[in-house]
Amino acid sequence: MPRPNKIGQLRSMIDNSRRLVVFTGAGISTESGIPDFRSPGGLWTRYKPIDFRDFMVDEEKRRESWRIKFATEKVIADARPNKGHLAIAELQRRRKLSCVITQNIDGLHQASGIPEEQVIELHGNSTYAICLTCRKRFELDAIRAIFLPDETLPLCDACGGIIKTATISFGQSMPEREMRLAEEQTLACDLFIAVGSSLVVFPAAGFPLMAKQNGARLVIVNRDPTEMDRYADLVINAEIGATFEAALSDRSGS
Repeated sequence: MPRPNKIGQLRSMIDNSRRLVVFTGAGISTESGIPDFRSPGGLWTRYKPIDFRDFMVDEEKRRESWRIKFATEKVIADARPNKGHLAIAELQRRRKLSCVITQNIDGLHQASGIPEEQVIELHGNSTYAICLTCRKRFELDAIRAIFLPDETLPLCDACGGIIKTATISFGQSMPEREMRLAEEQTLACDLFIAVGSSLVVFPAAGFPLMAKQNGARLVIVNRDPTEMDRYADLVINAEIGATFEAALSDRSGS
């Protein structure tokens, strides 16, 4: 648990903010039981990531991608928003939150009650699939029914295009619309809170510094130190859920 004076600082910054942006990484979702992809026991220690170019040209790579998806989907499917997600949703209900910019693909911010239009997903979303040609959305139940019996690769019923989970893979371009929106929101905010991110994966990790350089106050809440801590107005190395729960509780708790 962070020191009470740091909780008080965070609370004061939130109270005085008019345009608050929260940026989240894997650390907020580990508190919901979803392992960080890069950590011991994470997905990438068990399965080699499939490059987007290989996915597009190699049917066997596409089959492998869907095998991995359906072998690992239970972790995300069973996860529920934790205290950290719910606290950020409370900021939205209090009309403090401009948006959440997230590196996560689990959909837990939306599940916590934040409207979809206020969640900017830089790395996509693993809870559904899309056609890479016409962008039609497909629910995973439909894809599972096609693929699991005999590993038939799903194709779009509208245009015949390749279907993929709605995530950004290695070698795939970052989504232009989401990156543009994230930049706009970052430059418009007066308080930027980076939560549960090691802040090493670029270009996404550039947003906290962009906010700071544009005059916003910068807060970093993460269990471990980051290389951007020296730029922050406040750094809290503690559990995310407990930190935000304390910051949004009655002032008597400070």
